[in-house]
Amino acid sequence: MSETLTSVREDMPADEPSPPRAVAAEPTVTTLDECVVEIISDSGEGAQRCGQSLGAIAARMGNGVWTVEIIPAEIQPPARSIAGASGNRIRLGAGRIANGGDGVDVVVAFNEQVLLGRVRAGELKPGCTIFLESMWRTHSDPRIAAAYRETYEELVDRGYLIVEIPFEALCKPVVPDARRGKNMFVLGLLCSLFSFDLKLAREQVRLTFRKKSDTVIRANLTLLEAGAAWAEDNLDVKYRIPAQRATVPQIVVNGNTALALGVLASGMEICAMYPITPATSASHYLSEVFERVGGIVHQAEDEIAACTFAIGASYAGKCAVTITSGPGYSLKQEAIGLAVMAEIPLVVINVQRGGPSTGQPTKGEQGDLLTAIYGSHGDAPKVVMAASTIEDCFYSVITARKIAEAFNMVVVVLSDSNLATSQQPFPRPKFDEAWLAAPIDQSPVPFGTKPYDWNPDTGLFRRVIPGQPNGMYTVTGLAHDRDSRVAYDPVINQESIRARSLKLAALQKTLKPPPVFGDRTGDLLIVGWGSTRGAIEEAVTRARAEGLKVSSTHLHFLQPLQPGVKEIMQGFENVLCVEANWCDRPEDKLIDENNRRFSALAMMLRSRFLVDVDCWGEVMGQPIKPGTIHALIRARLA
Repeated sequence: MSETLTSVREDMPADEPSPPRAVAAEPTVTTLDECVVEIISDSGEGAQRCGQSLGAIAARMGNGVWTVEIIPAEIQPPARSIAGASGNRIRLGAGRIANGGDGVDVVVAFNEQVLLGRVRAGELKPGCTIFLESMWRTHSDPRIAAAYRETYEELVDRGYLIVEIPFEALCKPVVPDARRGKNMFVLGLLCSLFSFDLKLAREQVRLTFRKKSDTVIRANLTLLEAGAAWAEDNLDVKYRIPAQRATVPQIVVNGNTALALGVLASGMEICAMYPITPATSASHYLSEVFERVGGIVHQAEDEIAACTFAIGASYAGKCAVTITSGPGYSLKQEAIGLAVMAEIPLVVINVQRGGPSTGQPTKGEQGDLLTAIYGSHGDAPKVVMAASTIEDCFYSVITARKIAEAFNMVVVVLSDSNLATSQQPFPRPKFDEAWLAAPIDQSPVPFGTKPYDWNPDTGLFRRVIPGQPNGMYTVTGLAHDRDSRVAYDPVINQESIRARSLKLAALQKTLKPPPVFGDRTGDLLIVGWGSTRGAIEEAVTRARAEGLKVSSTHLHFLQPLQPGVKEIMQGFENVLCVEANWCDRPEDKLIDENNRRFSALAMMLRSRFLVDVDCWGEVMGQPIKPGTIHALIRARLA
């Protein structure tokens, strides 16, 4: 965004607040292709809700939208702390938006300390416009007032354009606790700034507070109107981002809600989980709606119990899902092994977060890929998929359920914190009967049928559930033969392991090669998986516009790998995996070709295809930016 607001008086001393300027004429309307906005505050001040609402309004206007939640590492960080910023980043565009973008163009900050944290993290563009709560300038605590003035001067010196606004003072006539109301005032201000339809904004506010009383709804509508009116009277510029209303109905949800909707649409009836950040909100949504369609959300006493509850439900004929994050997935490992050994269908969703150990619960990372594929005692083959967009979160769960029941396998769906909390509009799914697995055959089992009658070519067998005539057998997690009898015979043990492994090969034969974004030959191929897709493809688009011969491919299935991957890689001079997990930097003095650690996918591709795959990873706890990948591509092809 190149245009900035001009309502700050340049002759105003640095230690005095800049008063709003009354606007006599219609403000200038500047057309933008896109704009990145952040609303940041202390926890509990509603900045996240404000950002989510702004994103929803923009989507209804017809703009491309991607929102990213800004979540502090602590549940309740100290107020006015640099590390305590809580809020939302909203990238608005004239076309489809698939990631959070690079630097921020406009910031609304409820105090200068959370703002300073974003500045030091390098999130703001040069010349960024900042709407800053001015109440701290005259605070009764001289230390707070001094800190505010010091930060203000630093930011002005850096070239940022600061518009000081007394948000709380402007909201106090409407609500007794302005701290909990100014987010809607800011929403009105931003709707005016970006020329959004205030009617749509009112509808969104009513939707947001639909569970509250009429008094609360009216107060928030009044705050919305007040913010819009203040902007109309005091800001001398407005922006317009061209929009095109969707021709088909759209929904705007975050990745966790999309996962939950996928559970509903797939026909699964049981979700068992234990609360864990950042996966918990998926169960919150299911808890509200699942019973309406006959589903059950079971909150177990711990992660192990949640997994075994789901396995028991699946054994009884109800394919179940358990949702967790990295530490919870680790606790589920032995139970997952039981489902593999007993060949009971199970869907496991892992919303990845930073690690190891407790790590960074609110920050994103892609560190669980190898754990999902290989994390087990003994050979325990599982299907592993990775969602790459919000829409993909929805459809991945449907696919996972069908595979789990068709192959009597554990299917792991990998999401991450970036997808979990980000919002993006996509076409409202139209229910398809094909999403549901076929009804379980409950007819009498032919006499003499073995419970594990493995097909010698595919490893598949007919699923038998309790109560089927002639189908009684004992389930065990021990090594067993085709009759499910405990067996330690070496030949039988190897036969069962072979059969379980064959199922992955049978599934792989049904998969399509991954699409290539760009040409099928060139100088550089970027390979990714999961939530990095939007940033990678935007970076590739920028680089191709500069004449660089670069393409990308994104893998949806990680185990088994989709066919054709080696052939795609062979069309390029260089192959580079870009992932949000760690790999050693070759420029580090200690690192050489004998000790370098590669990123997870790069390691897999190198060992599988014997291709010289290089890698680059970033584990900053935030989404990788397209500008970062673009710079990486240019450096590699320089």
